[in-house]
Amino acid sequence: MNQSPSPHPHQHPQSPGLPSLKGVIFASVVGSVLVLAAAVLFALLPGALSEARDFRAARPCSEASAPEKGDCLAEWPATVVSTETGRSNKTVTNWVTLDGEAEEPPFRVRMRGRGPVWEKLTPGDRVTVLSWRDVVWAVQAGELRQDTIDEPGRHATVRLAVGLALLIVGTVFLRGAGWLHRRRAIRATDTPTAQVVVVMVATLLASGIAVTAAVATDALWLVLLVGAAGCATVWTATALLLRGFARRQEA
Repeated sequence: MNQSPSPHPHQHPQSPGLPSLKGVIFASVVGSVLVLAAAVLFALLPGALSEARDFRAARPCSEASAPEKGDCLAEWPATVVSTETGRSNKTVTNWVTLDGEAEEPPFRVRMRGRGPVWEKLTPGDRVTVLSWRDVVWAVQAGELRQDTIDEPGRHATVRLAVGLALLIVGTVFLRGAGWLHRRRAIRATDTPTAQVVVVMVATLLASGIAVTAAVATDALWLVLLVGAAGCATVWTATALLLRGFARRQEA
């Protein structure tokens, strides 16, 4: 009995265990998107870093000369009108409504976390508002002070930390895409689970070092130095471990 020829005579079934083309494409796309997002964050970083430097260099308005009054650290009294807690998607936000006793109407500021000031505030309390460039960055009650979510320099830290983490993870995805492509080319099917686990742990560790450095210091050069040194150390140890796994397989 004659058998009908296959409609795709040149198509060969993929060997079991061989990295799929979809996996290579997925890793490439994810890595490219993450690296692009990191590039966007780094492009927005100079302005945030400049603002953070200006804030750290600002002097109290009582010590500033007239030309720099707009960039000095201002302090003025206010009265607590109300406090409020908001919840959205497991995120808790703490708000304080203040009356500056000026012609402007009462205004709200979002406090950072449940600090010592927000927890003790009640309507009618007198507080001191700390502002810079018309941005309220802290509220002080007596000897206690708590920052707001709009504290200058905080956005720079967040962008730097997230950008470094995205860059590291994105680079690992792109490197993994190249590794999968080479394994497809040589039709290698043995991919020990230990290798994947080691790379994942190394990625998390390198990202953690970079993020910790970004949060711990405001010096960009020090953050980059610590991040680069951490990545170099982690990936050197990873390469040695993977080489040891390869030797065990060959033995």
